[in-house]
Amino acid sequence: MATEPDSEEPTDGPDHPVLLFDGVCNLCNAVVRFTVRFDEAGTFRFAPLQSEVGQSLLSRHDLPMDEFDSFVLVDGENCYTRSTAALRVCRELDGPWPLLYPLIYLPEAVRDPVYDLIAKYRYRIFGRKDECPIPPPEIRERFVERSLDSV
Repeated sequence: MATEPDSEEPTDGPDHPVLLFDGVCNLCNAVVRFTVRFDEAGTFRFAPLQSEVGQSLLSRHDLPMDEFDSFVLVDGENCYTRSTAALRVCRELDGPWPLLYPLIYLPEAVRDPVYDLIAKYRYRIFGRKDECPIPPPEIRERFVERSLDSV
């Protein structure tokens, strides 16, 4: 029997996909703010790849726990990385962003090199922080901060 989550507990179950991002990357933090802005339904939750939750989800999906150059979307039992993750997020956003989703039909061998090029130079172009910033109060409740052992 399903129960409603405690109001103090983050909801990170199958109804709320979790986006894992490089918490020290300025571009990645901007992508999180962008996603929140165009996600009026509050579909997505967020966690830095470097966080306990991020590390737990990476481990659960057999992904490297020490490489932070991929955007990761964990949606229930499914996990998507790189351009596939980005396009799946676009599909759920408000505004014109779902129009990008048909790019999913291009082979990953075409899409991912573009993603990888941006990922490789993101610190040089957009900069980085020394540590993961605390999310602003208006989006803090959308961050998954507790252990996922019980999920």
